[in-house]
Amino acid sequence: MSVLGINEQKHASKPSWSWLRGATGPLIGLIGLCLFLSLATDTFLSTRNGLNILDQITVLGIMSVGMTFVILIGGIDLSVGSVLALSMMVMGWTANVAGLPLGVGIVFGLAASAASGLLVGLMVTMFRVPAFIATLAMMSAARGVANMITDGQQIVGFPDWFMMLAIDRHFGALTATVFLMLVVLVVAWAFLQLRAEGRMLYAVGGNQEVARLAGINVARVTIAVYVCCAMLAGLAGIVLAARLDSVQPSSGFGYELDTIAAVVIGGTSLSGGAGGIGGTLIGVLIIGVLRNGLNLLNVSPFIQQVIIGVVIVLAVGAETVRRKRR
Repeated sequence: MSVLGINEQKHASKPSWSWLRGATGPLIGLIGLCLFLSLATDTFLSTRNGLNILDQITVLGIMSVGMTFVILIGGIDLSVGSVLALSMMVMGWTANVAGLPLGVGIVFGLAASAASGLLVGLMVTMFRVPAFIATLAMMSAARGVANMITDGQQIVGFPDWFMMLAIDRHFGALTATVFLMLVVLVVAWAFLQLRAEGRMLYAVGGNQEVARLAGINVARVTIAVYVCCAMLAGLAGIVLAARLDSVQPSSGFGYELDTIAAVVIGGTSLSGGAGGIGGTLIGVLIIGVLRNGLNLLNVSPFIQQVIIGVVIVLAVGAETVRRKRR
């Protein structure tokens, strides 16, 4: 490997202490978007609408943390939407059909999602199945199992305390689900910046062979990342169930695309080794603010999909140009 290659590898595998690593452009875009919507609508710039946006991004925010880990190691996970539905259905069946306490159902739901991530990790590391194919297979399998649990029927009716997690505003501002999302984001940021295990993700994403020669167990890191991503998707499913006060096997369709979009818009490189939680948060906010603003402007949902697609292309294009300049 050339000296230049070694220097590039060190640069790719060492995380910056700045929480806005690679996300300055998206932050400017978010500020510009907020300014535009503030002028275009009368209700956007209000405390109530701001709190609504936070409520609406909780599921996406939690899922995007796990996806950030996966993309940092140079992987991809297309199964998170289906794993979300699987976790919801396992929780709902355990609590409402089997009659066990809801807390036990939540644990079972998270365990089911973790098992899904473990299977994906083993397929990628032991059987050398490309991550795209492994997670595509899990996307289909998890969705099928979610439907099998109740023969495609939804489950409704949970304890009041569970639904109130997404309704009650503590201190007049944040719900428990929003607080949970913020805790996940802070813990993930601290893990990447302050723990040696977090820095390993950057090393694996920068160059797996160099990481292996440096003494990093690449297979173990990969499996752990996919398990973590799946568990966070399962946790997001629990949050979604609290918001809806019901669970249904069709939940989560298209969430994997939104999650990947949020991470990429936030500046995390699809080739791995560069990015961070700060950028992901900005990407999640861009998608949340954009959808909220387009709804306030009465823009058709179909046109919204086109606009978000254009935003994703622009974000990836900007990341590619930035990489070439380096």
